Amino acid sequence: MTVMVEIDPRLVKIVRSPIYGAISALTGVSVTFAPMFLYWSGKGKFYPHFEWLVVPICFGIIYLVSSFYFMLGSKVARKVRENE
Repeated sequence: MTVMVEIDPRLVKIVRSPIYGAISALTGVSVTFAPMFLYWSGKGKFYPHFEWLVVPICFGIIYLVSSFYFMLGSKVARKVRENE
């Protein structure tokens, strides 16, 4: 089965831009290191006096990467369901 997916031109610009490369690079960070740093910050082992900065950055990275891929993936899934 072949599925053709039409993507909004704004998303095409994002996928072809350096932003996509940065988000792709942050994928591993959002899956492994950000939760680990959150855990360490909660235990007081990772920059003990900078929790106010580390925690929002970790949550921001996790949210940014997951929302980007969910947005892109939902468009692909919607097209697949339309063609069934």
